[in-house]
Amino acid sequence: MKTAALLAFLGMTTIGHAQSIVLTTEDYPPYNFREGSELRGVGYDQVVAFMDATGEKYSVEMMPWARAIALAETEPMHCVFTTAHIPEREGRFKWVEPLAVDRNVMIAKRNSGVAVKNVEEARQYTVGTQRDDYTQALLERDGFPKIDLATDLNLTLKKLLSGRIDLMPISEKYYYELREAGNPVEVQFILSEQKFALACNLAFPDDLLARMQAGLDRLIKDGTQDALFKKYGMVANQ
Repeated sequence: MKTAALLAFLGMTTIGHAQSIVLTTEDYPPYNFREGSELRGVGYDQVVAFMDATGEKYSVEMMPWARAIALAETEPMHCVFTTAHIPEREGRFKWVEPLAVDRNVMIAKRNSGVAVKNVEEARQYTVGTQRDDYTQALLERDGFPKIDLATDLNLTLKKLLSGRIDLMPISEKYYYELREAGNPVEVQFILSEQKFALACNLAFPDDLLARMQAGLDRLIKDGTQDALFKKYGMVANQ
């Protein structure tokens, strides 16, 4: 009886871990982006490296951010990256971090006439971001009355450059990507600082999460993470 019960328990454990892990992400360079038919990015490369080390079955799907994060919050074997670990998301996910440490900056179109130095001054303007992005939570927390929500970051950027919105909060590292690509944008002020992470469903197995975190810890310790930052033209974590 005891042997049978033990075998049954081990069988249940094996079935649980045999289920494929689904990792969702968005197009958000330099963290995650598509180059031709391939996915790349400093977040993507790290996640693939430590997931391969676990030996578990997994897949990566790129999709609009609102859907990506919703699946991770509702489906047991789903995780989403690269996700800002902010207070508004505490208790909603289990975390593997840090994939990066970054600041969020408020930007305007260059020569738009908008000039603000802090949140108080920025509240008078229309600020755009993508729906369900962490920046939406930051703007709501800081009491911005005029928030324009779009389905993705590229649409928000188009609105900024066309004058349909006045300001836009983005990752500082993504801001440098935009500048290098020739976009006429400029920083107004620093809005926040946060860790970026892989965020997993609350029902995600703890032992597997621990193995994933250990894999990321190794990437940090052996210098792989810093090498990836350099590869993608980013400054190493402080």
